[in-house]
Amino acid sequence: MSLMSRLLAPSVSGDPAELAAAVLADMRAAPSVELAALLDDGADRLAPSLLFPTEQPSTLGMSAARLPLLLADRPREPAALPPEPAVDDDSDEVPELFCPGPVRDDPALGEEVNERMVEWAGEVGIYDGRLEHLRSCGFGRLIMLTHPGTDDADRLLAAAKVVVAEWASDDYYLDEEEMGADPALTAARFGVLYGVVDPVTMPQRYRHELERFVKEEPIALAFRTGMEHLAQYTTTAQMGRFQHQMAILFQALDQNASWRQTGRRPAVWEYYMHRYHNSYLPPMILVDAIAGYELPAQEFYHPRLRRAFTMAGMAAVLLNDLHSMDKEADDDISLPIALMEEEGLSREQATKRTVEIHNELMRGFVAEAAAMYLEGTPMLQRFLADTWAWCGGSREWHATSKRYHSD
Repeated sequence: MSLMSRLLAPSVSGDPAELAAAVLADMRAAPSVELAALLDDGADRLAPSLLFPTEQPSTLGMSAARLPLLLADRPREPAALPPEPAVDDDSDEVPELFCPGPVRDDPALGEEVNERMVEWAGEVGIYDGRLEHLRSCGFGRLIMLTHPGTDDADRLLAAAKVVVAEWASDDYYLDEEEMGADPALTAARFGVLYGVVDPVTMPQRYRHELERFVKEEPIALAFRTGMEHLAQYTTTAQMGRFQHQMAILFQALDQNASWRQTGRRPAVWEYYMHRYHNSYLPPMILVDAIAGYELPAQEFYHPRLRRAFTMAGMAAVLLNDLHSMDKEADDDISLPIALMEEEGLSREQATKRTVEIHNELMRGFVAEAAAMYLEGTPMLQRFLADTWAWCGGSREWHATSKRYHSD
């Protein structure tokens, strides 16, 4: 029995993995899917941002006419946030998850994107012999749920391709030994792969060697073709954002590989910092591009928005930690595992603590969003709402995907 299996073996108080699944699936106390319902009404105060000065007013992108305005029909009175849990609560009862449900669930659209994504995966060669498993994970559904701002299947497919390429690079280079993963080679492999994500201009004499590498390495070909598709729907700045976030992700995966190579286990605070960078920001960073607009750089890179955005990205990936901790390799780690190892928490207590940290992050996002919403441009408000919607769609996918649930 593996380390993960031992840690997560059913006990008299219940299996923590099942407990985590139940928490995600329980929508009875979920906050509103419309972020505006949690914030003060700012419908009459949509002047250019005082927080993020801009020389030009923001305008919606090419497909704005077809997009639902997530901030429409704002309530005249702000809805109250659920009360904060008591900080001295030492019971094992897991609190309700502070995360919305999906804005839109269109199974047919998700299936169309998923089938086209699997066809592309077969063409580039990733998950060779495992395409049925890839199909069952429903990454097309994930993208449909997390990007409700468009019903254009091709735009959603562009996002699905790069997201699956990200997941595949983790599997091929870090997690799955049967797919060739070797922690001793992870950093070197990601270093070369990043030269495809942010294309290197090679000297003429060696250019053919890079081209041969891309053609022979499925992950490299997946990123090149996926990003070529994505470039049809991104501005230069949006593509640059994505490339920068991928560099951060690859560096964090290198850090994970070093722990596996040395056998060293990170402290909780150190793992937490790692997860902030190995988070869901790479797929989340496309929320405006896929919806057909662009948040200006002076707003996107403002420290206050970056803080809020990274809190949402970290919170979203902690749901992944809860679901995947019993599926990882013996030498992998998650926040619940780190809590059990360092602080001696029971499995149920570690699950509870992880949910509490998730909720703290999501409440932090809402608090920051409330402050920015009142003085922000309509574009900034839209971006905050789309980020909130992404988290809700991700929650639904994690609660229903066969990647985590066999039944």
